[in-house]
Amino acid sequence: MFGFLSQYEGPILLWIQNWLRFDWLNGPVVAFSKLGNAGMLWLVLCAVFLLFRRTRRAGALGLAALAMGFLLCNGLLKPLLHRTRPWLVVEGLKHMVVPGDVHSFPSGHTCAAFAAAWTWRRQLPRRWMGRLAVFVAVLMGLSRLYLGVHFPTDVLAGALVGMFSAWIMGKVLGGRKFG
Repeated sequence: MFGFLSQYEGPILLWIQNWLRFDWLNGPVVAFSKLGNAGMLWLVLCAVFLLFRRTRRAGALGLAALAMGFLLCNGLLKPLLHRTRPWLVVEGLKHMVVPGDVHSFPSGHTCAAFAAAWTWRRQLPRRWMGRLAVFVAVLMGLSRLYLGVHFPTDVLAGALVGMFSAWIMGKVLGGRKFG
């Protein structure tokens, strides 16, 4: 299945590499993407949200969604599906970082970003905060394409798994009090 998809997705990644990569943008995109390593950016923000009464629910539900997303993405889907990283199968594609995980599908960075952001869009006290979180999650997914470490369907699946994780944790824990 993935071989069939790769033949269509490879040209998209090569187009990004050849037309959208700029020397001045490479450093900032690498740095931004590294903030997502192990979900660190999202974990830190959840911890900060836990400190304040108005955002405590967003922090607690965000942590639950991140945990669910990690279990689904890194614990179940990646080991089960074994999709190869794009630079290993797309001739001429250069990657800009070396991920710690050998499997590509789904994108863990994107999953974590959407698990947190999709939770926060409904839980944070200001609507613009949730919208900003979702925008940053989209940027995280796009950064993984820019860096050449994921196929577009990896990023799409990561976003869907993250949104599902946020939704399910909202259903399971939504009525609970968090301090």
